[in-house]
Amino acid sequence: MKGLAMYASLGGGSADDLIARSAPQVKRIAYHLLARLPASVQVDDLIQAGMLGLLEATRRYDPAQGASFTTFAEPRIRGAMLDEIRKGDWTPRSVHRKAREVATAIHAVETATGCEAHDRDIAEHLGIPLAEYHVMLTDLRGQKILSLEEAGADEDSEAQRVPAPGDDPSETVHRGHLLKLLAAAIDVLPEREKLVLSLYYDEELHLKEIGAVLGVSESRVSQLHSQALARLRARVTGKAN
Repeated sequence: MKGLAMYASLGGGSADDLIARSAPQVKRIAYHLLARLPASVQVDDLIQAGMLGLLEATRRYDPAQGASFTTFAEPRIRGAMLDEIRKGDWTPRSVHRKAREVATAIHAVETATGCEAHDRDIAEHLGIPLAEYHVMLTDLRGQKILSLEEAGADEDSEAQRVPAPGDDPSETVHRGHLLKLLAAAIDVLPEREKLVLSLYYDEELHLKEIGAVLGVSESRVSQLHSQALARLRARVTGKAN
């Protein structure tokens, strides 16, 4: 006796019971992801994808392996949602364009000066007032750190260029190379930008909570986050090309 049959015999219930009890888990994961995504992403689409991941988890779950169903299902629910995001590329094209403009400006300033590009330097290179540059950074909230296929390409849709699992070995090597470049670029970020990324991605704090740690407004944290991602984009793609 394996899988759900064993689970049911132990009093765990049927697949329908599991799905009903796990629905709040799907919603929790969906809203957690939504907080990090552009406004164009619809939570109902994430929940729908997550429910498909949950259904797959009920088919594969084997209580004999020792993990609770909740623990077993979570990565499958989250993975199904991330697959949906990757396939859909929810980020508006205007965000991709602005992100490239900021990254290009950072790369140009740092190449010309050999120093870290500051807000005013970047705004001046873009030919816009500092306040307008800060608004641009706020608009970039929700951009990805880096499309793994972005180096050497210039299309509007980035998510379509992310290699899926099972791609040929050359894609795996390329992915590994870019990840090494990304790790090195993170290490030399300005301290405040590095801290924002660490608190956001490692500690999973919200922007408001990070603002309380740094003593700045939530909007300023959003700007620092966007600028950090743009700086990574500039440095990684510059080395990969």
